[in-house]
Amino acid sequence: MAPGTENEHHDHHHAHGASHHRNRRALRRSLMVTLALLAVEAVGGWLANSLALLSDAAHMASDAAALGLSLFALWFARRPAPADKTYGYHRTEVLAALANATGLLVLAGLILHEAYERVLAPPEVAGPLMLAVAAAGLVANAASAWMLHSGDVRGNLNLRGAFLHVVGDLAGSVGAILAAAVISLTGWTLVDPLVSGLIALMIIVSGWRLMRDTLNVLMEGTPAGLSYAEVEQALREQPGVANVHDLHIWTITSGFPALSCHLVMTPEATSQHLLQQVRAMLEERFGLRHVTIQVEGEHQVDRACAICGPSLPQQS
Repeated sequence: MAPGTENEHHDHHHAHGASHHRNRRALRRSLMVTLALLAVEAVGGWLANSLALLSDAAHMASDAAALGLSLFALWFARRPAPADKTYGYHRTEVLAALANATGLLVLAGLILHEAYERVLAPPEVAGPLMLAVAAAGLVANAASAWMLHSGDVRGNLNLRGAFLHVVGDLAGSVGAILAAAVISLTGWTLVDPLVSGLIALMIIVSGWRLMRDTLNVLMEGTPAGLSYAEVEQALREQPGVANVHDLHIWTITSGFPALSCHLVMTPEATSQHLLQQVRAMLEERFGLRHVTIQVEGEHQVDRACAICGPSLPQQS
């Protein structure tokens, strides 16, 4: 086999089929619980005049939208790849995660603004009613979070975005319960906007982390948990490899990392054996299965690439 390009294409849908169905089931169940609780908290927060409950209800509304968007993204990403989109629609899930992260940050800003207004003029709050609704919210949010956690929360940015929304609600319910208890026992209504502000800050932290991870994918960044330098060094150390250049490692979607590179082989090496050896090493050591490798002789090295990644010192 002459030196050239060798692609190892795996059926991504088949490999992640079980995870896909588990994620979809978790999202669907969580959405039903979220919609039911949204109605309860919205009515209860309005009757009790509690910002903590109303902010939690607003977060629930964003949760419902986020869960619906995540469900849509899971379905859309499974569509067959057309000729003009060779990677298919996998990035739909990443875009949904980015939308969820943006929604979290916007919502946190609105809650902080309303909390500030209430700190300046604390309203009357019905503590006992607030406590009852918040307790119901705690149970429902805990159940929803448990459902989502049964999916691939660590490996799927889309599902993680939905999970973070629900975890924010869970924190909101805990905060609302504490605020309601303080109001019922002491009558100090200022605790309501203060707790809402703390909830908003927690939402900002989780939203920012999710946005950072999604932007890293969209900017073709090296996947989390992989070191560019370690992968390059491992390639250089393979028998038969004289040099490595134009190495790129990126993520197509959650759990779908990809790599492309050019390998310069030594005179005694054979391209077929070198390809098999390198592919096996990348999969076993780094979990990289979707790889594109071009093998070149030393006289064939192409220096015309305009987009090149960082490089370790050249080997002689």
